[in-house]
Amino acid sequence: MTAASNSKFSRREFVAGAAGITLAAHSGGRAEPGAIERPNILFILADDMGWGDLSCYGRPDYKTLNLDRLAQQGMRFTNAYSAAPVCTPTRVGLLTGRFPARIPVGLEEPIYGRKELGDRAKTIGIPHEHPTLSSLIKGAGYETALIGKWHLGYLPDFGPMRYGFDEFFGIMSGAGDYFSHKDPSGAPDLFDGEVPVERVGYTTDLLTERAVEFVRRPRKKPFYLSLHYTSPHWPWEGPDDKAVSDAIQYGPAGFRAGGSIKVYGEMVKSLDRGIGQVLAALRSAGLDGNTLVIFTSDNGGERFSYSWPFTGQKMDLHEGGIRVPAIARWPGVTTAGKISDQPLITMDWTATMIAAAGGKPDQKFALDGEDIASFLAAKRSPFDRTFFWRTRRQGAMRNGKWKYIREGKNEFLHDLSVDEREQANFGAAEPQILAKLRAEFDKWEAGVLPYTAI
Repeated sequence: MTAASNSKFSRREFVAGAAGITLAAHSGGRAEPGAIERPNILFILADDMGWGDLSCYGRPDYKTLNLDRLAQQGMRFTNAYSAAPVCTPTRVGLLTGRFPARIPVGLEEPIYGRKELGDRAKTIGIPHEHPTLSSLIKGAGYETALIGKWHLGYLPDFGPMRYGFDEFFGIMSGAGDYFSHKDPSGAPDLFDGEVPVERVGYTTDLLTERAVEFVRRPRKKPFYLSLHYTSPHWPWEGPDDKAVSDAIQYGPAGFRAGGSIKVYGEMVKSLDRGIGQVLAALRSAGLDGNTLVIFTSDNGGERFSYSWPFTGQKMDLHEGGIRVPAIARWPGVTTAGKISDQPLITMDWTATMIAAAGGKPDQKFALDGEDIASFLAAKRSPFDRTFFWRTRRQGAMRNGKWKYIREGKNEFLHDLSVDEREQANFGAAEPQILAKLRAEFDKWEAGVLPYTAI
């Protein structure tokens, strides 16, 4: 992949020319005169949302009016991918800008609960010396915050504020009950900074309220807010399902029980309302004209998702497990209402946000993502990409229209231009292409770390 620094024009030229709007002009007079011409950055991550779970992507049984409006105001991508088919490794890809397979200590699978890990929790997390999206943007002079789900390690060793976030409000583990705010083991799991706290309310609403408060603050710096909602991840509880929470049986089986298509819809609609409130706060603060807003999901959907025409779901490397919704709005840069089939992956957002902030990647930790700002600005034509994925039981890559999947000794070659459902194996008909992709995958795998289970 092309490194972020290889875009067709310099980062400084792009930030000053394409964005071209000062914070002082768009912050209600609250920024200092001569504020830096760099955008605020709002990155919104849904949890386990399938490719088709927004009405602008085809969901037939409910409407997501706020995210649909965001898509109308910006660009909507139909070939966006997550770095992995499950929570933790995609968040690794986002924070590091690199394939999760490059990061040691077994972060290619979800991190277990704190109780399950025991003393091993002291060893599992992104190495502290590794630069991150948040540390690089903070180093560029931004105020940084993570509101929502972390799932990249546990306190005291691997909390968000050890990786460049000025503040944190949310859950540390992979899932939390939406009303009791306990993790699957029944332990309290809501933190403000590194302090456990108790709050009354539905998690989606609490995260929204904190994000709105953050956006409205007077400030002298541009901000980077990573808003990682826990919705629509299990346990499946809508905003009116307090009784479900009261009756929940703690433990992974209990957390994953129940739910329905209707409940799932209520969760997504609640998420959409919350995002609408945060976007409204941007407008009321006079900040939306100079804020890059990105929305996507950490992986494909699960049992109640709508992912037509794809097969597979969360935990699987077929398209349904890794193809995700993605929307970007950057006033003065993106073209309103544009729909793009340009392939992109989680780490591209990392490279793009670092570049937009005027940051610079550490050359010792080269990014696997690509700064796509020039494409967002319609200054670059669509281009082919090569992506790689790996899980405990599968390996996969996409190269242009071709998708290669390996499951044990079985190999599959799919032509996504005619078979997005991955039903036909073109391996026998295209042996040279199969051999080429097999060799490319083997070369990539030899260049990353050996797979290590947590």
